[in-house]
Amino acid sequence: MDSENPLGRFLRARRALVRPEDLGLPAGDRRRVAGLRREEVAVLAGVSTDYYVRLEQGRERSPSAQVVDALARVLCLEEEATAHLHRLARPVPAARRRTGARREERVGPHLLRMVESWHRTPAAVLGPRLNVLAQNTLCRALYDGRTHADDPARMVFLDPDAREFYPDWEKVALDTVAGLRAAAGAHADDPELVELVGELSLRSETFRSLWARHDVRSKTHGTKRFRHPLVGELTLEYESLTVNSAPGRQLLVYHAEPGSPSEQALDLLGSLAATGDAGAPRPAGDAARAHGDPAGDRPA
Repeated sequence: MDSENPLGRFLRARRALVRPEDLGLPAGDRRRVAGLRREEVAVLAGVSTDYYVRLEQGRERSPSAQVVDALARVLCLEEEATAHLHRLARPVPAARRRTGARREERVGPHLLRMVESWHRTPAAVLGPRLNVLAQNTLCRALYDGRTHADDPARMVFLDPDAREFYPDWEKVALDTVAGLRAAAGAHADDPELVELVGELSLRSETFRSLWARHDVRSKTHGTKRFRHPLVGELTLEYESLTVNSAPGRQLLVYHAEPGSPSEQALDLLGSLAATGDAGAPRPAGDAARAHGDPAGDRPA
């Protein structure tokens, strides 16, 4: 997963995405490279071209914080991508990363009970790889029937009906990859994350293309549209909240605008779920087996 010279890969990818005119440079008709030239980045960042070339080639691996900030400015990076660039420039030694063994993916009973009490609000607890560790009845009903429903990244790129389920699939795909990049920056040695990226790279040309952009953006808040087979189209806003009692976990909560058709559709979905076999919230996938739940592999 970009194990060789990740700093150089990131710099090259982001340089290719910057339009010269955005920085006051002439675009020209004879540019042989997409985005900025190496010498343009160097001049704008206040470093020599030779030094910048060595950074991209991996022959210089210790740029100062001032140089990193200057490169981030030239490459038009937002705050989270800038922090990611600093991590690439000052990586944590592997020995230190391995000192804290990966926690078992359990969800505490208090958090489970809280999520269970939200009968009109789809909610899920996500792990470091954006995998679903637990979800309530309404959230399971929202994603019912989806392939890889417990693994949003695989669902977006490998579910054959994903483009139908997400009317704005291209945006969902872009955000999903950017979120995985953010997770990879914090959990680069996670073997399951490496496996996930490898599988998606092999099986999805779109994923490979988006992964090569090196967009870095965690899921925070936004709006997502769904086309549900039972209740039709829903437009839901979402918030992603940090779970302080379990570092690396996120609580993802969806809600509809009061009085909207989406709220009515969500209420209908809740009624259908309540009369069906949805059951109470429980951990998903591997986390369910850790709790002794034999039904944990059922699609969410």
